Amino acid sequence: MNTDSSITKIPDKHDLYELCVQNPEALIPLLRAIHGNDPKALCEDFSGTSILSHTWADLSESHHAIAIDLDQEALQKHPAHPRVEKLHADVNDATASGDVLFVGNFSIGYHHTRAELIAYLKQARSRLQESNGVFLCDTYGGEGSFVLGGVHRPTPMGDGRLCRYTWEQRDADPLTGMVTDVIHFRVEHAGNIIEEYDDAFVYHWRLWSVPELRDAMLEAGFAEVQVYAKLADAIDDEGNAYISPVEDPQDELDDSFIVLVAARVS
Repeated sequence: MNTDSSITKIPDKHDLYELCVQNPEALIPLLRAIHGNDPKALCEDFSGTSILSHTWADLSESHHAIAIDLDQEALQKHPAHPRVEKLHADVNDATASGDVLFVGNFSIGYHHTRAELIAYLKQARSRLQESNGVFLCDTYGGEGSFVLGGVHRPTPMGDGRLCRYTWEQRDADPLTGMVTDVIHFRVEHAGNIIEEYDDAFVYHWRLWSVPELRDAMLEAGFAEVQVYAKLADAIDDEGNAYISPVEDPQDELDDSFIVLVAARVS
């Protein structure tokens, strides 16, 4: 409940998701560095509010993006951008092409079976422009992958308010790979709770391991698959990323990790 009349704008769950979960300014240099050849066109599947596409298009007048999602409300969160095309569509039916095709926030898990995953990857490969196109998705893994529980993180909102973000793994079956992950938000100001969003986002998906993703990508026709640690400190003060594929997982990855899996057309 809002207990402070000085707070006039209550953020919705999409505002809080962008604040607490997404960081396009840090992610885009990684995507560009992994591609390695100055990509201009981004396809963002399962785009949500398309904030990544907007940030990508803002890089320069030569950059453009296509954001695809089934959530019309999320797609309409931001005003139209001259170099961002937004498609209210199923990514499995998409034909939009780009230099980089990105699936973030573990959304690759919306494909629950291996047959569904490979069919999507084959279609994704056909959408990548030229021989240096790259498909990228993220996943999490490690010893805590199927452990139940929550992770809590406070995030300042810049106006005296604080958002307490919670990531909860509510259900997890290591025999099927199916998990239920939930995001909660609580907005506070001066010790008072302004708003709470319990079960703001609930995800029922398949947690694909890195070996499973690699095998599926190669079967779908990609020539090479590499794994990159998703590290914020890979970016220098000028916003350039310096990142190399993981060669020694024991040394380069924590017990619980998030990685970017990159599949190259050639």
